Amino acid sequence: MKVNGTPTRTVWMEGSTVRMINQPLLPHRFEIVDLPAYTDTARSISTMVVRGAGAIGATAGYAMAQAALAAPDAGFHDAVAEAAKVVQATRPTAQNLFYAVRRVLRAVEACGDDLTAAREAAVAAAQDIADDDAACCEAIGRHGGPLVPEGARVSTHCNAGWLAFVDWGSALSPVYVAQRQGRRPFVWVDETRPRSQGARLTAWELAQEGVAHAVIADNATGHYMRTGQVDLVIVGSDRIAANGDVANKIGTYSSAVVAAANGIPFYVAAPTTTIDPDCPSGDRIPIEERGQDEVCYTWGWSDEGRFIRVRTTPNQSGARNPAFDVTPAALVAGIITEKGIVPATPEGIASVARR
Repeated sequence: MKVNGTPTRTVWMEGSTVRMINQPLLPHRFEIVDLPAYTDTARSISTMVVRGAGAIGATAGYAMAQAALAAPDAGFHDAVAEAAKVVQATRPTAQNLFYAVRRVLRAVEACGDDLTAAREAAVAAAQDIADDDAACCEAIGRHGGPLVPEGARVSTHCNAGWLAFVDWGSALSPVYVAQRQGRRPFVWVDETRPRSQGARLTAWELAQEGVAHAVIADNATGHYMRTGQVDLVIVGSDRIAANGDVANKIGTYSSAVVAAANGIPFYVAAPTTTIDPDCPSGDRIPIEERGQDEVCYTWGWSDEGRFIRVRTTPNQSGARNPAFDVTPAALVAGIITEKGIVPATPEGIASVARR
């Protein structure tokens, strides 16, 4: 995808340094962050400098590669294993993170005591994870593109575009394919409180690609569905259980329920690395609860050109802040993967799941 006309990935690695887009500054400022050590890269995940299932996975893989490059010869494998614990502790819900850590660890362990080979294997595995993520998302666009006909009005939630992955994105990839094929889709962009990833990130992406869209308050989605102004919903996912239940950004479940009530197909787009075959149902998916300040405060640019935080709730009011919810498989019309569109059933999931 492009930033001001220049092809750009969300995260990449140069030498032993991880480089990524500083997402909290978007859409008002575009900045690349350099992260020299795996602890810096891990911190970028927990602080949401990078976010989104695929981007988190690629970043975790790069962090593990950095750890292998920096680990001393004495106690090498112990140091890499300790780094894995640090990376895995950054966020609990996104399956891609755990997939990436396991994949790099397996590559390192396969080299045994050949530490030069182990370091090279870690870097190669991390790069393969990132490249695979980009390729999967491009394939999701090819498979999902036909679902977006001429002038289709698509509703989405949060950001599951290329900023949430290495490139192309999941939920927005079919939209980008439709746009580039001249079908002129329109996207309803939920704000997605409390961090407003829809208003800040999805809207920015769509503007970069010239896709017609409108940012709406989360609570407006049902209105546009009931009044016949939404043709389909496509959202992403942070973890898909073996039975087809889907965890995604908080508010996704509400959108799915209203879509079902209005006969609107609700699709989930995700690479198969998001599937957790060892998780039997959505009830077993850990739901991250983030700090209450994200609900009590809002960040933005003032008219004077300053990036500031303002409180929007009473000082004496506390808040709750679950980052995700679970949409039952029965509400999902299909899951768009790099291998094709499969039903949200145990059989459908098993047919494409990786380990």
